[in-house]
Amino acid sequence: MARVSYTAIVERDEDAYVALCPELDIASQGPTIEDATANLREAVELFLETAEPTEVQQRLREPVFVTRFEVNRG
Repeated sequence: MARVSYTAIVERDEDAYVALCPELDIASQGPTIEDATANLREAVELFLETAEPTEVQQRLREPVFVTRFEVNRG
């Protein structure tokens, strides 16, 4: 079985952390960063196991770049 890397963007949302895989537009959450990431991994694995190959290709957004930038404020 081939291993594929995806991106996880994690942010705090009130009482939990939300993790997003932008390549497939799949999200999950958990009480900690680690739990949110593990739940996202599981959600992506389940999606890939059950989705038709055409659906995976339609959703797939590559490449995804995560970067930071600065702006002047006030």
